[in-house]
Amino acid sequence: MTAIPLAHLLILAAALFTLGMIGVMTRRNVLVMLMSVEIMLNAVNLTLVAFSRYHGWTEGHVLAFFIIAVAAAEAAVGLAMVLAVFRLKQTVYVDELKLLKR
Repeated sequence: MTAIPLAHLLILAAALFTLGMIGVMTRRNVLVMLMSVEIMLNAVNLTLVAFSRYHGWTEGHVLAFFIIAVAAAEAAVGLAMVLAVFRLKQTVYVDELKLLKR
């Protein structure tokens, strides 16, 4: 079985991070923005595991596991906040929310 070169993994991670960044910057739907942030976190995890495997470290895999756990908690809290705001304002679009403005 041949190993995937480090450059290919880094290119994939850069593409995922760019896709997530574009999603956060261009979309106005809060749910799509949360999914884009999750894509960026997965790109960072891919980079971390790729460098960890390249250098022969095992700590990178454990750290990536903790990052996945924190991302799951972040998604749960983010969805709870979106649900609370939707119940109050009946929309999930960022442009229509002026909840934090005075």
